[in-house]
Amino acid sequence: MNLLNLLNLLNLLNLLKIILITLCAIAQFGFGFFNPALALDISNGAKIFTNNCASCHIGGGNILISGKSLRKEALSQYLEDYDTDSIQAISYQMTNGKNAMPAFKNKLSEQEILEVAAFVFQQAEQGW
Repeated sequence: MNLLNLLNLLNLLNLLKIILITLCAIAQFGFGFFNPALALDISNGAKIFTNNCASCHIGGGNILISGKSLRKEALSQYLEDYDTDSIQAISYQMTNGKNAMPAFKNKLSEQEILEVAAFVFQQAEQGW
């Protein structure tokens, strides 16, 4: 192998290294800040919420148990894993229910539950 071929090979390796570092950065920062709520149809979630949840949770409140509202602070207190996986925590509560909260697993599809959860999360983040 002559010197020119060796230099070309080194340049190619450096270029591949730069590409790999760039792809790693995109994966870390591009996907690391991905908001799953944005991938769901929040407007559909709002409609489903209005038709199925608003009778008890109008404006993010709770007409049965005031401390169990849909405000961020309340959700953080009574939903397990809310602070680490908010949409999944809301979805789990909706799917399975608890105490006065009915289960929606036989009434809504998994996608519909996720859309409502994304809507509730967005509203809670914005203070209803």
